[in-house]
Amino acid sequence: MPISGELLERPADGPVVPAGLPLVILLTGFTDAGNAVSGLIDHLHETTDPKPVAIFDNDLLLDYRARRPVMIFDQDHLTEFRPARLELALAHDALGQPFLLLSGYEPDFAWNAFADTVLALVAEYAVGSVAWVHSIAMPVPHTRPLGTTVSGNRRDLTAAHSVWRPRTQVPSTAAHLLEYRLVESGAQVVGFVLLVPHYLADTEYPDTVIAAADKLMIATGLVLRMDDVQASREEYLGRVEEQVTGNDELVQMVHNLERRYDAYMAGRDDDGEDPGGFDERDLPSADELAAELERYLANRRPGDEDKLG
Repeated sequence: MPISGELLERPADGPVVPAGLPLVILLTGFTDAGNAVSGLIDHLHETTDPKPVAIFDNDLLLDYRARRPVMIFDQDHLTEFRPARLELALAHDALGQPFLLLSGYEPDFAWNAFADTVLALVAEYAVGSVAWVHSIAMPVPHTRPLGTTVSGNRRDLTAAHSVWRPRTQVPSTAAHLLEYRLVESGAQVVGFVLLVPHYLADTEYPDTVIAAADKLMIATGLVLRMDDVQASREEYLGRVEEQVTGNDELVQMVHNLERRYDAYMAGRDDDGEDPGGFDERDLPSADELAAELERYLANRRPGDEDKLG
C-alpha cells in the first residue's frame, strides 16, 4: 500500500519485518570515491539475500535523462530494460541476523517527500538504529588506514572513529537530509564519511568497500561476509604499488602525503580533537595528484598492465 505521497509500493509477497532492526542506508549519487557505496551495495545484494519490503517510484524520484537506464539490444531487437532501483529490503548477515537495507540511487527530486517517507518507515518498523556511509576524495596516502569523519548523535562512535572534524559547508546529499531529519526525530543515527586517496578515487578500490562494511558492522553489530572483497585487495594493492614505484614523481608524492598524514595524526589531541593541522591549503590539489598519475599512465608502453580499476 503506497504511503507518504505514493512514493513507493510494497510487493504483495514482501517479507514480514520484525520490529527494532538496524537500518543501513547506502545511496549512490553526488560522490562515491573508490566505488565504496556502489561496491558495497553490489556486495550486500549478493551476500545478504535482500527481500524487497518497499520499492520507490522511479517516475517520481529519478531524472532519467541524467542517469539513463540500460536497454539490452540483441542484433535486431530490444530484449531487456534495466531501470535503476531504490528499495528498502529485509536482509540477513552472515549469522542470520536480520536488518533493513535502504539502497540504490540518490533521488533527483522530491527530497522532502522522500525523507518523510523514510521517517514513516522508520517509525512503522520501530527501527532500532540507523547507519549510513559515503566517501569523498582527500589528499591522503593509500599506505595508511582509511580515515573517517563521523556525524550523527552516536557520540561514542564519533569519539572513537572520527579522525577529521572540520567546520565547513558541504554540498548536501539526500542521506545528509535523512540524517538531519532522523536526529530531529530522536532516532539513533550515525554517518561515516570515508576519506579516500585522491589518486585512487576513480578506481574500484577494495579497501573502501571493506572500510565501509567495517564501520557499519561496528555501528550495528552485524557480521558481513567480506571474503570475496578481501581476496581482490592484494591484487589491487600490488598493481598500485607497481605503478607508484615505477615513477619517481609518484613515489615523492606518496611520501609527501605520508609525512603530512603522520604529522597530522601525531598532532591530534589525546581525546581525538582536531588540532587544525590538516590544512588542505598545504596539500596537493586533486588536479595535481590526478595529473601525476595520468602522466605516468600515458607514458606506459603498449603491453603494460591495464590501468587500475
